Parts: sequence; structure tokens; C-alpha cells
Amino acid sequence: MKLFLREHALLIVIQLIQAIMIPLLFWLDGYRGLGVILYAIFLSMLFLTAYLIYQYVSRKNFYHRLQNPMETLDVSLETTGQNRIAEALDQLLISQYRLYQEELQKAEDRQDEHLLFMDRWVHQMKTPLSVIELTAQTLDEPESSSIRDETDRMKNGLNTVLYMARLRTLAEDFQVKAVTLSKLIHEVNQENKLFYIRHEVYPQLKEQKPGIVVGTDEKWLFFLLTQIVQNAVKYSTGKTKQLQISIYEKGRQAVLEVKDFGIGIPVVDQKRVFNKFYTGENGRKYRESTGMGLYLVKEVIDRLEHRIEMESKVGEGTTIRIIFSKTQNLTPM
Repeated sequence: MKLFLREHALLIVIQLIQAIMIPLLFWLDGYRGLGVILYAIFLSMLFLTAYLIYQYVSRKNFYHRLQNPMETLDVSLETTGQNRIAEALDQLLISQYRLYQEELQKAEDRQDEHLLFMDRWVHQMKTPLSVIELTAQTLDEPESSSIRDETDRMKNGLNTVLYMARLRTLAEDFQVKAVTLSKLIHEVNQENKLFYIRHEVYPQLKEQKPGIVVGTDEKWLFFLLTQIVQNAVKYSTGKTKQLQISIYEKGRQAVLEVKDFGIGIPVVDQKRVFNKFYTGENGRKYRESTGMGLYLVKEVIDRLEHRIEMESKVGEGTTIRIIFSKTQNLTPM
């Protein structure tokens, strides 16, 4: 109604001025038929009102559509079709919707091409890195360890790039199944065995009971746990040799906990450590920090519908918990 009145405001004002001016001219000319003058004004207002009512009723849906925002894009395909202006609006919205769909498809195609390129590039880079690692094994210490430290950093960076590129298609990449947490942790520890040795930080696994099983994506959880463990080791090097990994149940939930006894995270950084590219005070001390590891962890955990908790004290260490729902009995495949 407000839009309708604003559109016809000028017409209403002109009609009111006209209804006053014409009888006023007759009055000044000497005509004194007050009843006729009032009747003429009444007829003028009646015709104006009838015209406005007709216009509003015939275009009600049109004005309603203009005033109310669309909740979904599919609404733009709906038609009002009450008059030519409404039909023109319908055609405009339909053409815009089709144009949007075409541009969106082009953007998705470009992103898919980019994802394919990144995937192939990362795998191609891993081959020369493996050759460098094999070559480093033939060298004497400390050159061998230094080279392998750098290749580990490069591999971690490549994996981060790869998983970041896959983040957009994360839902399509999920394969949720029953996963035994202790088995997965052993695989992560085996994968990072040399990493532990070089940094002289060694994990200790504590299980409340053996064989705790959760429903999750094994590949993505392996990546998440690797990110958390490597962060814990990196910020514990030189301060402690202990890293504690615990698995336990709490009510109807299973908890995977990684606790280090390193430098800890300042309070001002704790609410932002899961933000993209945020490195914080510790990241400025360790220049290889990208600020993407914990961001990816949080993003994937949210999409897997798990929860993550963090506790930290400067100088005492950091504890990160991944919490899984255990609403049904699961049997590992």
C-alpha cells in the first residue's frame, strides 16, 4: 500500500488542486451555486477514489512482490501476470535468474578446473619431495635431518593447500563410517614418527576403554588429527617431551583429546585461533605458521557435525578436544 500511495501521490495532489481551483474560478466569476460546486468536488473525488481502488486491486500482487524481498531465488520464477507492467517485471526477473544461473555455472566450472589443477600439482610436487627425502638419507647428520625437516614442512604445506582446495566440495567428499579412534591415532602416530623424533616430543595414548568407535569420515579425521598433533609438537619443542592423547566417553559422547605441555596460547588469541589466516602472538614467533591449520580443523569439524573445544594457559600448554555424538551402536567396517 505504501508503495502504491507513493507512486500515485503526484496524481492525488494534482487532482485535489484541480478540484479546488476549478470551483474557485467559477466562484470568482460570479457563480454562487454552492451545492453544485460541492457536488462537482464530490464527483471528482469519487472518480479519483474509484480509479485508485481499481489500480490497487488490479496490481495488488505486483506491489506486494516489489515491496517484499525474495526468500529464495526460485521465487523469481513465479509470475503475477495481472497487467502488462507485472508481465514485464516477470520477464525481467526470469531473464535475470537465467543470467545468474549461467554466470554461477561458469564460476563453478572455473573453480572445478582450479581444484583439478591444484590436486594434480600437489601430487606432482610430492614426487620430487620423496626423491629429496631418499637422497637425504644418504647424507650425514646434521645435513640429513635439516633437509628432512624442510621436506616435512613442504609436504605439510602441500597437504594444507590440497585440503583447502577441497573444502568447497567437502560435502561431496564425505564418506561417514564407523571408525575406531585408537586405530586411527596409531596410524597418525606412525605417519608422524620421524616428526616426533626430530622434535623430541613423544605421544602417549590413554584409553578409558579399548575399541571406542565413532561415526565420521576417516580420511578427513586423519588430516584433522595430524594438524592438531603437529601444532602441539611445534609449540612444545624445547619445553617438554610429552604429548598426551586421550580417548574417553562422556555420557552419550566420545571425546578425542590432545593435550600438550608447551608454550600455551595467550587469552587475547584464544577466541580467534580458528579464524582464517590468524596466526596470533605465537604465529609471529614461529614464522612458518600460516593460520590455516586450525581454521581447516574448525571448518571440517563443523561440517562433520562434531564439536571442538580448546583450553589453554600460557606456559602450561593447550588442550584440544574433538567431541563425537554416540547416539547409536557402531561397528567398525
